[in-house]
Amino acid sequence: MAMTHASETQGGPVVLSTEGLPDWLDPVVRAAETVEALHLSRFLPPKDGAGRQSAVLILFGEGERGPELLLMERASSLRSHAGQPSFPGGALDPEDGDPQGDGPLRAALREAEEETGLDPSGVQLFGVLPKLYIPVSGFVVTPVLGWWREPTPVGVVDPNETARVFTVPVADLTDPANRATTVHPSGHRGPAFLVESALVWGFTAGIIDRLLHYAGWERPWDRDKQVPLDWRS
Repeated sequence: MAMTHASETQGGPVVLSTEGLPDWLDPVVRAAETVEALHLSRFLPPKDGAGRQSAVLILFGEGERGPELLLMERASSLRSHAGQPSFPGGALDPEDGDPQGDGPLRAALREAEEETGLDPSGVQLFGVLPKLYIPVSGFVVTPVLGWWREPTPVGVVDPNETARVFTVPVADLTDPANRATTVHPSGHRGPAFLVESALVWGFTAGIIDRLLHYAGWERPWDRDKQVPLDWRS
């Protein structure tokens, strides 16, 4: 059943819909409809409402090698998450609207446009995952799922914020050879992906790991294989 939701933005209404998606996205749609926050992370938003509301865009496209995800690498000069691969995204602005309503949808598209230069009109939003929490930065994050219905050129818009923009085939993310575990100095262990000359770890890798699992795309991989956080290909 298609879900629709609309709101006014400068570029027109933001619509959340599952109509017309490629069949291979069906498992992701089902996962988004059933997954709970604790299925994705042990870090949940504070019950007292603390934390800065933010959103990320998890954008699926289709490239020469099939389904792929859009990622970016944050500039090494940033104070938060410097040099770390991530989904496009950031904090909600007042003009984005209600953080409990349409705000995260608008913020995800706005931030993706500002960081990668993509045209939001070519993106179909089809789902929203439960809000999660990043303790190190205090962000309450809403992951917004999108289908790149009409791809447009992307690249670094502001070098002070973004080092590069790239896509990763889902086939590479599911390849056991590209999977590993990272151990943070705090002792926290988490999944990682060694793809496109980058080490994807932390919040972003955790979301990808859980999406692959609940979509039924995960392949058995060696969880004892460890890589340092300063890994370079």
